[in-house]
Amino acid sequence: MEGKKTAGRQKIPMEKIKNKAARYTSFSKHRLSLYKLANELVQQHNVDIGIVISSPTNKPYSFFHPTVEAVAERFLNPNIELSDTTKLVTTNVRNNVNEIEYKLAEFKIREDVASKEAFTLDQAKEKREIGWWEDIEKLKTDELTQFEAWLNVADYKMKDRLQQLENEVASNAS
Repeated sequence: MEGKKTAGRQKIPMEKIKNKAARYTSFSKHRLSLYKLANELVQQHNVDIGIVISSPTNKPYSFFHPTVEAVAERFLNPNIELSDTTKLVTTNVRNNVNEIEYKLAEFKIREDVASKEAFTLDQAKEKREIGWWEDIEKLKTDELTQFEAWLNVADYKMKDRLQQLENEVASNAS
């Protein structure tokens, strides 16, 4: 077995990134990762979550689910039940999120189907570019028999259509 070609996954020490541009880029990527993880927590465990962070440029960012009010009420009074209004809003928000996630999943399925169809069409196009006479040589005996039958039917239909057209021309001439 050959030696490793890459260093692989390594632990990076936590220290402040000195280059400002690299720090902003890293912050943006980590912020998006944090939001994705928070969203997974919400979906998998049906929890209320709130995240407030400030960028290196002091721009605030936040993520709350289901609402700021629901998360704030839970944070301030963890043992007290939510008010009816907050429960109603929370339920409505959860339903909207579930509906959007369902639509997103449906679009993902449609996208997958469309990409598979596009792949199939691309393969068919590649095969069409190869001359049909080249493909015949690759056919097996039963496939050749089917192809011959198809050619016979096509030949019959073309001759029949030609006869119809000749009859129409002859009847119009007289």
